[in-house]
Amino acid sequence: MQRKRYSPGRAPGTLLGLGAGLAVALGALTGCSAAEPPGGVTIDAKAGAAAAPVAAPGRYRTLFEPCGAVPQGTLRELLPGTAALADADRAKAFRGTAAVTYDTDRRVGCAWSADTDDGSHRLVLDVERVVSYDPTVSDAARAQEVYVRKQLAAKIPVPATPTPTPPAGTPGTAAPTGTASPASATTAPAGTPSGSPAGGGTTAPPTTPATPSAPATTGLEPRLLSGLGDIAFVDDALGPASANGHQRVVSVVFRTSNVIVTVEYQQRTTGSVAAPDSKELQDRAQNLARLLADRLEE
Repeated sequence: MQRKRYSPGRAPGTLLGLGAGLAVALGALTGCSAAEPPGGVTIDAKAGAAAAPVAAPGRYRTLFEPCGAVPQGTLRELLPGTAALADADRAKAFRGTAAVTYDTDRRVGCAWSADTDDGSHRLVLDVERVVSYDPTVSDAARAQEVYVRKQLAAKIPVPATPTPTPPAGTPGTAAPTGTASPASATTAPAGTPSGSPAGGGTTAPPTTPATPSAPATTGLEPRLLSGLGDIAFVDDALGPASANGHQRVVSVVFRTSNVIVTVEYQQRTTGSVAAPDSKELQDRAQNLARLLADRLEE
């Protein structure tokens, strides 16, 4: 039988055909693995796990110009000393002095002042836009952290989150303090004085009157405010009397999303003039703060 002669080009051709088939198969597998994962889940190419969610950006990306944010009518009320100034000096006082900042999209401020015969008034406005550089923490959440530090610095406590009380009779829970269990409860005879033995029982210890933890409030103390931004507080500090008179500083701080606004209003009296009125300064500072909160909503 005659053998078939060996052809040098046949084996390589066969290998090329096998290689082409293998490439097609690998291509099909690659196409399947590169398909969009179900449910729109983002896959980390390196770790092969779902990526952490990115926090939402803050509501505000820029800030308003502060020295022009306060109307002249409001400045005229807050700075009564401007009424006695010449027109040119009054206009200069109303323009204010802008705070020096390195990024006006992150922080701006302005200050105004005017003297009177018996003292002076000063208004300082500070506006900060907080940005979180942690992709898992929103700008508003980071701004809340900054706000809380200001509130604590004013010695205004942050309300604790209430702990839910389990319903009565839940297994494994203790009876509320001061509530007698059914097995040990006894009924005192009518007319028995409070704390007297009932049916030979043990005399209850006398009750100690509760000691107030804080003095009575006046309604003008540093406190939280409602209806101003997302959260707000007012601080009121009267400096010690001196030979130069008295000084009171009222600050209203509020947060709206990722912006924190601070309105600081000061009045100084000289000589024997009475200390500045707390209610008057607080009302004026709060009115301006609400005006600026409305400005942020525009």
